[in-house]
Amino acid sequence: MILRKYRRGVCVKGLNSGFGAWHKRRCKAGFSLIELFVVISIIIVLAGLILSTVSYVQKKGTRARAETEIAAISAALESYKADNGIYPRDSLTTDLLNSTSDGNPTDYAAACRYMYGEVTGDRDFDGTTDSGSKSYITLKSASLLRADMSQPPSSSNQVTAIRDPFSNSYGYSTMMATSGSNGYNPTFDLWSTSGLTAAPSGGSSTDTITPQWIKNW
Repeated sequence: MILRKYRRGVCVKGLNSGFGAWHKRRCKAGFSLIELFVVISIIIVLAGLILSTVSYVQKKGTRARAETEIAAISAALESYKADNGIYPRDSLTTDLLNSTSDGNPTDYAAACRYMYGEVTGDRDFDGTTDSGSKSYITLKSASLLRADMSQPPSSSNQVTAIRDPFSNSYGYSTMMATSGSNGYNPTFDLWSTSGLTAAPSGGSSTDTITPQWIKNW
């Protein structure tokens, strides 16, 4: 004997039977190819958005770090001048680096190394301030370029330049100060190419490279 229960005019047994049949058909059918394609497409789009956001945040953080380091080095250079009456300059390195046309960080090492030695008092480039010398800034080992980056600076693994957050040498030039041209500041130019290696177009209005640099001008 089959008992039927009615609630507000709806046959519960019939409703349950109908739902069970639909559920069985749905389970057997599974997802269609179109549904799978839509789900995968949504996942790919979301993954792309997340990756692009992470990349943007990382790049912005790296630039902010370079700006902070340039400000700190600039302050050290000002303190050096206050004591010595002149900014660090060398006729064979810092006076010859043209900040308006040289965009290759590998060309910056010699001038940056000289500046590093002067502001840290580490003129033998072993990573420590020389006896009797004054240091105007303290730099961590990770901020110092050298031949073997896996080992700390030493007399056999000398500092070659100050490293920017993009793993390149900072640029430091006193060419404008000494010659009145081929630079931007009458004191010194200090910059990071922000990972770029292309040459700027001599400070012209059509230059698209220099505006991307992180600099003190």
